[in-house]
Amino acid sequence: MHELAITRSIVAIVGDASKGRKVARVAVDIGKLSGVMADAIAFCFPIVAEGTALHGAALDINLIDGWARCGACDTEFVADTLFTPCPCGSRQAIRLRGEELKVKAIELEEAG
Repeated sequence: MHELAITRSIVAIVGDASKGRKVARVAVDIGKLSGVMADAIAFCFPIVAEGTALHGAALDINLIDGWARCGACDTEFVADTLFTPCPCGSRQAIRLRGEELKVKAIELEEAG
C-alpha cells in the first residue's frame, strides 16, 4: 500500500512548512489517473498525523478528473482511465490533467 508512504510524505512536507505551528487544515489535489487511492490517503492521514503538528487537522481531498487530447483529431475529452480512447476511436491520447498529486494549501491555527 504505497498510500501509507504518500501520506507520510504529505505529513512531513506540511510539518516542515508549518515550522512547528499547529496545522488546522490541509488541502491536497489527487488526480483520478494518478494511481493513488484517495480513500486510503484519507484513512491513513489521522493515524500518520498523530503526535505531529497535523494532529487533529482536517484533510480536504480535491479529486481531479482525467482529461486528454486526441493525437489524431485534436479533440479534448474526459479520460476515466489511462486507456480511455477518444470518442473518434483513436487511442493516441495525450494526458492533460488527472495525474496530479500535490499539497494545494495549508491552514495554520492562530499563534497565541
